[in-house]
Amino acid sequence: MKATMRDMDIGEKGKVAGFVKGATTYREKLLAMGLTRGTEFTVERIAPLGDPVEIIVRGFALSLRRDEASALLVERGVG
Repeated sequence: MKATMRDMDIGEKGKVAGFVKGATTYREKLLAMGLTRGTEFTVERIAPLGDPVEIIVRGFALSLRRDEASALLVERGVG
């Protein structure tokens, strides 16, 4: 099931499926941070107001802003 990272809950695992069309502003930045297609991650924390979201990816913690998380398409429940 494809969704955006913002739709995920704490502790949920997922895999990067791609990027939302029109999200070119964030695409290069997310790719540079290691969020390439097929990369698995776990949602570690979500701030009380939903911004930022902290994930564990490739062995390190990464915090994403709400707009960045919305630009990322994910497959939920991988793992």
